[in-house]
This record gives sequence, C-alpha cells and structure tokens, in this order.
Amino acid sequence: MLRYLPVLLVLALWIYAFIDCLNTPESQVRGLPKVVWVLIILLFGEVLVGPVAWLVAGKQRRPVTEGGSTPSAWHRNHRTKFVAPDDNPEFLRSLQHENKKDEALLKDWEADLRRREEELRRKNRGTADGPEETP
Repeated sequence: MLRYLPVLLVLALWIYAFIDCLNTPESQVRGLPKVVWVLIILLFGEVLVGPVAWLVAGKQRRPVTEGGSTPSAWHRNHRTKFVAPDDNPEFLRSLQHENKKDEALLKDWEADLRRREEELRRKNRGTADGPEETP
C-alpha cells in the first residue's frame, strides 16, 4: 500500500497544477503564454518538473494584504456574532411590522365578509317580501 503513495502524490500534484493553470487568468501568468505552461505541465508532469515549475515560476502570487494579515485571518478576526431571533431587535421589529400588516388585512377581510353577508340578507328579504310570480 505504501509503495503506491509516491505515485498518488505525484499524480495529485500533477492534476492540481494542471487545473490551477487552466483556471488562472492570462493576466496572472508569468514568463510564458498559458498554452505553453499547460504543455510543460502535461509533458513533464511525471518527473514533477512541470508542476513544480508552474507553482514556482508560472503564476503570480497575491501579495500579503496591508497589516501583514492574510484575507482569511481578517475574516477570522471580524466574524459576526450570532444573535438568537428573540434577542434580535431588528427581527422583533420586523415581526411587529408584519403583525400590523396582517391585522389590517384581516380587518379588511372581515369588513368585506360583513358587507357580503348584509347584501345576501337584503337579497333574501327582497325575495321573501316581494310579490310572487304566477305563471
């Protein structure tokens, strides 16, 4: 099992360098055109010359951001704190606002229902009190 480990590591580095080269924008490729780097990686991948050359000399690396921290360190230091919904004043305000809208809608529906019931009562009274038609 361990005798296959070096072969798998070489293959993994080869695949990583190939995909990294394909995904790198042309503006970040140094030294040679991107197509030449792909050919170097493919042709010299078995002996690790191509992938290592790409990783060392082929791609521009991003400089460290101001303050000496990497972007991931910045994100670790500036995490947002989780606040439970019942402790979040913005969430509670939004619930109150939605409740007011729902109450207004419910009042409109009730008023419409009362109006329709009254129209139905008047219609029923009009047919009961009115003259009956004789054929």
